[in-house]
Amino acid sequence: MNFYIIISLIFIIWMLFIDTNSYIFHSKLNSEIEELKIKKETLQREIIKDQKFIDDMKDLDKYEAFAREKFFMKKDSEEIFILEFKDSIKN
Repeated sequence: MNFYIIISLIFIIWMLFIDTNSYIFHSKLNSEIEELKIKKETLQREIIKDQKFIDDMKDLDKYEAFAREKFFMKKDSEEIFILEFKDSIKN
C-alpha cells in the first residue's frame, strides 16, 4: 500500500515540476499566449485605424486638410497665423 502511494507521489511531483511538459511550463506558455492575444487585438485595432486613415487620404479634401493641419501647408494666395498663448510658451 505504501509503495503505491510513494510511486503516485513521485509521479505527481515529476509531472508537475520536473518533466519537460510540466504544469509550470504550461502555465508560463498559457500566460505568454494570453499576452500575445492582447497584443494581437491591439495591433488589429491599429491596423483598422490606419486603414481608415489611408482611406481618408484618398479623398482630396481630407488629404488637403491633413497637410494643412499637420505640416502647416498653405496655398500661394494664403497666409498662416500661428497663435501662441503665454501659458503654452516655455522660456
